[in-house]
Amino acid sequence: MGTEGLLWPRVLWLLLGLQLCRGAAELRLVNGGSRCAGRVEVEHEGQWGTVCADEWDLKDAAVVCKQLGCGSAVRAFWNAHFGAGSGPIWLDDVRCRGSEPALSNCTHRGWGEHDCDHDEDAGVSCSGFVRLVGGDNDCSGHVEIHDGEKWKSVCASAFGARAAAVVCRELQCGAALNIQGAARDGASAGAMWDRELQCAGNEPFLQFCPRGPSCDQLCTPRAATWLNCTRFRLVNGSTACEGRVELHVQGTWGSLCASRWHLSDAHVLCGHLGCGFAVSLPRGGSFGRGTGPVWRDSFRCSGTEAHLGQCPVTVLGASPCSHEDAAAVVCSAGVVEDVGVVCQGECPHGPPGAQGGWAAGPRRHLGSVPAAGSRRVRLANGPGRCAGRVEIYSQGSWGSVCDDGRDLPDAAVVCRQLGCGGAVRAPGSAAFGEGSGHIWLDGVNCSGAEAALWDCPAGPWGRHDCGHKEDAGAVCSEFTALRLENSDGCSGRLQVFYNGTWGSVCSNSMTPKTVSLACEELGCGKEGTLEIQGPRGRVSGAAWLDRVECEERHGSFWLCPSDPWNPRSCDELRDVTHITCRGTRPKMTPTPGSACPNATSCTDRERIRAVGGEDDCSGRVELWHRGSWGTVCDDTWDVRDAEVACRQLGCGPAVAALPEAAFGEGTGPIWLEQVECRGTEAALQHCWAWPRDRGLCRHKEDVAVRCAAAPRTAAPTPRAGDVSFPSATSLLEARL
Repeated sequence: MGTEGLLWPRVLWLLLGLQLCRGAAELRLVNGGSRCAGRVEVEHEGQWGTVCADEWDLKDAAVVCKQLGCGSAVRAFWNAHFGAGSGPIWLDDVRCRGSEPALSNCTHRGWGEHDCDHDEDAGVSCSGFVRLVGGDNDCSGHVEIHDGEKWKSVCASAFGARAAAVVCRELQCGAALNIQGAARDGASAGAMWDRELQCAGNEPFLQFCPRGPSCDQLCTPRAATWLNCTRFRLVNGSTACEGRVELHVQGTWGSLCASRWHLSDAHVLCGHLGCGFAVSLPRGGSFGRGTGPVWRDSFRCSGTEAHLGQCPVTVLGASPCSHEDAAAVVCSAGVVEDVGVVCQGECPHGPPGAQGGWAAGPRRHLGSVPAAGSRRVRLANGPGRCAGRVEIYSQGSWGSVCDDGRDLPDAAVVCRQLGCGGAVRAPGSAAFGEGSGHIWLDGVNCSGAEAALWDCPAGPWGRHDCGHKEDAGAVCSEFTALRLENSDGCSGRLQVFYNGTWGSVCSNSMTPKTVSLACEELGCGKEGTLEIQGPRGRVSGAAWLDRVECEERHGSFWLCPSDPWNPRSCDELRDVTHITCRGTRPKMTPTPGSACPNATSCTDRERIRAVGGEDDCSGRVELWHRGSWGTVCDDTWDVRDAEVACRQLGCGPAVAALPEAAFGEGTGPIWLEQVECRGTEAALQHCWAWPRDRGLCRHKEDVAVRCAAAPRTAAPTPRAGDVSFPSATSLLEARL
């Protein structure tokens, strides 16, 4: 058949599709965590509205998924499963056959005709048409396509750079970083998609790309495509490894603000882009002026993460930023292709397969890492990343710092190293609990201007006359915490801890989503009400934040935009936010390992428990975090991990490390995945791991331990100096 014979069928199908979809209302899915799941919303007369779930079923869901290019329908939801919408309810009593090209083509009562409220909003979960599986994040992995019946791995000969660009854009993963034609471990052993994807590169979704015939080459799982996307890029540099830092957010590229951009963040970005390590951070404007938004995200990397997406990030309280203050970096770019460990030298424990380094497997990396990269600093056992016991990683293990001679300039160096602002406290006497292992430094005497703690004058490395009861700590200005001031912890004036002081949050522009996220952050449920306070008068104390404007897309209170930090944000008492959450904090029985009112006031011992076993030293491992108990996935779980769990439980040595829910399946979150302990850590939370569940584990994979019952050391007991945020601030102030 000639070219004309191939062209006419495509033209006819296009014309037919245009005819069928003429007048179809635009559709979207909201609040489901991805483009292909969520509350169903349609646009009519220029306004978005919802769909009532009366008569709603899988056939209706199938039409929604097809119209959005999201594969097949997995489930139809009722009763505002993805949250109640707002605005008009446009459709009710929708009855689709399943073959309609658009939801608005199905029969229904008529636009705006309904007998529902938003508690009955309909929702949908679709399979999606394309996904990336088996990678270390949602934006890398094997490319799989859903053909309407099942997922198929995409043959490398059917997939090119233009298709890669479409996939990364559709998954809101930015730009395609690289494509590999040889499958890694984890590729599907099943069906293969071998029809060529003839994308132009500008299609909004992969499903809209023309498809050629099946490829002539034999396509096996070993020839499946691996794709790496990135939400980050460097632009306007003379090489691909220098330039202005841009971030892809909700379909838009914008510059990253430099005000909180630090060397540890830049190291992570350079490594992710295959550009070695960061050499310098040029001033804003060095690589031209951007044209899009300037994102105020603050990344707080330790320097060991595989990509910036693994770093903690905050937006709350960030100051406005201009294009003249955009972040930039020059990477070393001295890279070679190799198979092995990225970090050579002393590195914190890395992902599975790495021997004390950051990652293993095929990737570009430096032949060596500069000496400064052989040590790391962190604040451990505190209520947040920017407050805790000062610890240094050296010679393969973490150790502490003696408080002899320690003062605020010493803490200032640590805070600056971590991108945590300035120092507000330099507590000693193990205010954040006693460490274990080495005491690396004693007699530290920083001026405050040093680049790293180990650059300060101090005694000989590893020599000291201290015990761990003298371990030094630091509280940095960027340490933040949240509380509701009443004794129940779930109602009262909303306050945030910043720059060493608790302050109020103003109620201006307060949204229901802001209230919801505050309650969730405090472990007080996911809903609450904003209380209207009557009296006027001056606000006593600081009032740190105003115009906290959380939206549905924000997954955490700390990611919501607001006005900049300002201790005089609101002037009158009636402007201060008071909240009553609809949930309460779980009440735990007062037994060791279970009495833990909130994650910030727990010792390591109280953050773990063994459930379902013969005694307190055997059972399913559960960890307390963010107001609830959750489990640990058994990927890579071994006796070294069990040894740490047993020590944290206050039990004897590990007898067995048990996978596959040996003591029954848990419920709630899966807090850690791919835990990789050395065996010497004081707690599982100190081991390398993927934080939270990435959706790759189920509770049938919950880990368990069996420990020797005789305790090797007594379980730690709270002392008067233990730090407690946010419910026992007076103890902190008294101690520090």
